[in-house]
Amino acid sequence: MSHVAVQEAPATPAPGKGSLSHRSLPRWAGAGFAVVAIALAVGIGLAFDLQSKVQWGLIAALLFILISYVVTTAVENKRQAKDRVATSLVWVCFVLAVIPLFSLLWTTISRGTKVLNGYFLTHSMAGVPAFEQGGGIYHALIGTLEQIGIATLISAPLGLLTAVYLVEYGKGALAKAVTFFVDVMTGIPSIVAGLFILTLMLMFDLQPSGFMGSLALSILMMPVVVRSTEEMLKLVPNELREASLALGVPKWRTILKVVIPTAIGGITTGFMLAVARIAGETAPIMLLVFGNQLINTNPFEGAQSSLPFYIWEQYRVGSDASYDRAWAAALVLIAFVMILNLVARGIARWKAPKTGR
Repeated sequence: MSHVAVQEAPATPAPGKGSLSHRSLPRWAGAGFAVVAIALAVGIGLAFDLQSKVQWGLIAALLFILISYVVTTAVENKRQAKDRVATSLVWVCFVLAVIPLFSLLWTTISRGTKVLNGYFLTHSMAGVPAFEQGGGIYHALIGTLEQIGIATLISAPLGLLTAVYLVEYGKGALAKAVTFFVDVMTGIPSIVAGLFILTLMLMFDLQPSGFMGSLALSILMMPVVVRSTEEMLKLVPNELREASLALGVPKWRTILKVVIPTAIGGITTGFMLAVARIAGETAPIMLLVFGNQLINTNPFEGAQSSLPFYIWEQYRVGSDASYDRAWAAALVLIAFVMILNLVARGIARWKAPKTGR
């Protein structure tokens, strides 16, 4: 007679006691929690007569996290509930960051498209009272393009050469001092740069012009160019430099023919982002350029306008027509900065190192 050994199956531990439950919430559970939280927040807001929609949003965010934790704990387990709470916090922070951006963009587009047309882009404010309809931003567009162009011509070569020195040659106290001052200049307020150039204007009896504004903008632009270019040059593999030097190529030619072409995509992207950084500066233009209602294509003589100055000027008037012009100019400025960022991304992708298939 044979004895059959019967092995008992281990008892399945109850959920919630250290084991993972086999039950799981559907993939749309997060969206469902959000809908329920929003509905409850609206009900609470109406019941307690809360006037601020910000309060409604905060209540909805708290309810969303609370509902996610409670339901996940009941259906799955505490471990999964903690994971879902962390995910919910990430989503809440993302939404809180995106809502103001979309709100700003929507407001600018809805109010800026009222007068934004071909006439607005091709005419100045010459002969148009600020409180009446009409006029455009042609003179401000010319001023912005000329001032930013001159600032780029000044900052781009100086910033590039400074970054090359710091990466390829810089050692010792001088390099540390340059790095320190570049870091300090990165956070300098724009009004300080404007005051510095204004002091030079008073010392040498110079008149306001677009060029003076460009000098202040170049001070703000240069540390951004140096920092971005420095980081791109550091990403170039040292093997490329060593291979070129091993062939007997001088160091300056290695930098010119190997290092800079390898990092040209990132360098150009840094230039574009630096231009976008100074495109909206108003304080230096107010101090040094003074603004002008007429078209002035000479940046070296006479007052000029710019898009940021034009926005401030029109909003200060306080009429409905000036408000519409200010929002339309703000929309053009946002579009200008957005185009620069898209161009920077395109150049970075175009010049990115090609990997083999």
